[in-house]
Amino acid sequence: MKFNHCLVFATIIFIACAPVKRGPVVKSIEAFEKEFSHHTGFVLFDPDNNEMLINYNGEKYFTPASNTKVLTLLTAIKTIGDSIPGIYYTEAVDSLMFWGTGDPSLLYEKLPSSAVFSFLNDTEKDLYFSSSNFYDDHFGPGWAWDDYNYTFSSEISPMPVFGNYLTVSKMAERDYLHLEQPYFKQFFWLGDSIKDDTEIVRDINSNNIIYFPSIKGRSFKEQVPFHYSDYLLTDLLSDTLNKRVTPVRKALPSDRKILRSIPADSAYRIMMQDSDNFIAEQLLLVAAGLLTDSLDAERAIEYSIEHYLMGIPDKPVWVDGSGLSRYNLITPRSMVWIWNELYKAVPPERLKSLLAVGGQAGTLKNYYRSTAPYIFGKTGTLSNNHNISGFILTKKGKLYIFAFMNNNYPVKAITVKRRMEQILWELHTNN
Repeated sequence: MKFNHCLVFATIIFIACAPVKRGPVVKSIEAFEKEFSHHTGFVLFDPDNNEMLINYNGEKYFTPASNTKVLTLLTAIKTIGDSIPGIYYTEAVDSLMFWGTGDPSLLYEKLPSSAVFSFLNDTEKDLYFSSSNFYDDHFGPGWAWDDYNYTFSSEISPMPVFGNYLTVSKMAERDYLHLEQPYFKQFFWLGDSIKDDTEIVRDINSNNIIYFPSIKGRSFKEQVPFHYSDYLLTDLLSDTLNKRVTPVRKALPSDRKILRSIPADSAYRIMMQDSDNFIAEQLLLVAAGLLTDSLDAERAIEYSIEHYLMGIPDKPVWVDGSGLSRYNLITPRSMVWIWNELYKAVPPERLKSLLAVGGQAGTLKNYYRSTAPYIFGKTGTLSNNHNISGFILTKKGKLYIFAFMNNNYPVKAITVKRRMEQILWELHTNN
């Protein structure tokens, strides 16, 4: 099966194809591994013939980093449906009570406008919010504690708003800061010193934020995650909606209604192409809520392993939705198995639209460039670890699923990425 060079994924045709030239690929991988004294795994699979073509350390466990999002995608697709639940709610004569679903879309600049905002904004009933169905921690297992001030580590919450971060900027010619969410002005303090470069530092246990100006006086724009609490959420919603939202503690009833917010693919696309950690973590909560009534990522993971990953070659060690945790472990052949499940479950045109594309979209935009794209998939990077998995289209028009995983190299990531690019290009051109 191949993706047409004009429509890429949209049109599928069967053609005769010579067997893949395994020897040169394996020799290149062996030389690569020896050069950097790291751990490499590579698996190439033919989905049409259900045949493993290359298996180099395919049974070994690797830290997947953001390749973990492929597991999250499969779980979300099999659980959530065409649109994301925005809130659970009940109504009385003069009141509306709502619970979060984990939906990441409310006022998040990367996603379409959520139906939740207009729903809450238009009602004339008194608003009450309960987080009683949230049973998770605000950070995933094994996350680095000192990443809390960066948006790639935004807090997990039952009902995110603004992507759970604030945006602050300053023009060089102006003396004051600009906040896209004015509510957070109350938390800003001026630091006691001037730095070479601007620093915006939030206290780890509160929303107190210290601004250290730069001696260079340059323009800047930064995002800072805020520290979640039910009080902060309801106060922020009250300020944004210009109406009171009262926090309460009430169990999620069995007769609650669901308000859907945005098309699910719009969230999947940002998660997979831009490797958005926040969306990945929240989608796992959404899935958990639909499967168990509890916003608890561990429950979604357990369910997915038991039901969606039956038949996987090697059971993964899977602890979060995004891959920020180094506790996650998976084998290359299991990554290929998961991609094959997506390949069988999702129409080609839709699947292609969600993925990073070599030379064109997402985290692969500056890599694997070619006149016609030949790499479609997902990258995963942590310090000293870089992986890529997905689909490779050969020059002869054959589509394969692959996983190329590299852990514990002692050099800069760019060096490893370029060698991986060279190996995959040779596979593409010679087959």
